[in-house]
Amino acid sequence: MKNSQARSLSAFNSELRLKGFNVFQIEEDGQATRFYSRKDFYKICLTTGKSLIHYADRSFEAEGTVLFFGNPHIPYSWETLSTTYVGYACLFSEEFLNISERSDILQQSPFFKIGGTPILTITEQQRTFLNTIFQKMIEEQQSGYAYKDDLIRNYINLILHEAMKLQPSENFDQHKNAASRITAVFFELLERQFPIESPDTPLQLKSAQDYAQNMALHINYLNRAVKEVTGKPTTAHIAERVISEAKALLQHTDWNIAEIAYALGFEYPSYFNNYFKRMTGTTPSSLRAQEV
Repeated sequence: MKNSQARSLSAFNSELRLKGFNVFQIEEDGQATRFYSRKDFYKICLTTGKSLIHYADRSFEAEGTVLFFGNPHIPYSWETLSTTYVGYACLFSEEFLNISERSDILQQSPFFKIGGTPILTITEQQRTFLNTIFQKMIEEQQSGYAYKDDLIRNYINLILHEAMKLQPSENFDQHKNAASRITAVFFELLERQFPIESPDTPLQLKSAQDYAQNMALHINYLNRAVKEVTGKPTTAHIAERVISEAKALLQHTDWNIAEIAYALGFEYPSYFNNYFKRMTGTTPSSLRAQEV
C-alpha cells in the first residue's frame, strides 16, 4: 500500500507551518499574504491607509492606522481602498504562542472572538511604539539567537496586552443586506475548510448546525438567509462542496477510501460510500477506477 501523502502547499505556507510564525513588513512583502492557508493561523496587522474590512457579519471602514486581529476560525476579507498602504503583519499558530503553557491570552482577549473587537484605531504615538515592536520581531526572526522564538512570543503578548488597554473602534456597521452578508460569511467559512491537505486533518464543520454555532447564529436564521440569497438550503451547499472535494481526493491522491471517508467527516467508510452514491449515482471506487 502506498504511503498517504499530504497535498502540496506553497513554500511560504510550508515554512510558516514549520516555524509556527512569520512576521513581515507589508510594503516589502505584500505578496506573502496570498500564499498561506489562512485557516491555520492567527494574524495581527498594523496598517496605515484606507481600507474596508469585512469581519463575520460586520464591516468596518478604516482610514489612518488600525490594529487588526484575524482569527483563523472567523471569516474575514480585506479591501484596500487607498493607493498607498503600509504597515506590518505577524502570522502565528495557536501552538506557537501557547507552547510555554503559561498563557491563555488568546482565549481571554476580546480580539479573537466572533462577537469581540478585532479592530482598534491607533494614534500616531501608539503607532510609533507598535512599529518598534514589529521591527524587533523582524530582527529576531532573522537572527541566529537560540531563544528567538521565546522573544517573539513575548513581543506578540506585549502587543496583545497593549491592545487590551486601548478603546475599541466604534466604526463597525452591520452589513446593509444582512442575509447577503451572512451568506457570504457562510460560504467563506465553508471554503476555508478546503482543500483537505492530509487524511489526518478531517473536516471540523460538517453540518449546518456546526456552521451556525461557529457563526454564533441560530440555525433557522442561517438557513433562512442562505435560502433567501441562493435559493438552496445550507445543507445542499455543504453536500455539494463535500462531494466536489471527495472527487478531487479520489482522482488526485493515493489515499484509500477509508482515509478519504475519515477526512470528509464520515465515521465509517460505508456511510461515505452510501452518501457518495446517493449524491452522484456511482460509488467512490467506481469513480476512481474510471481515472486509471
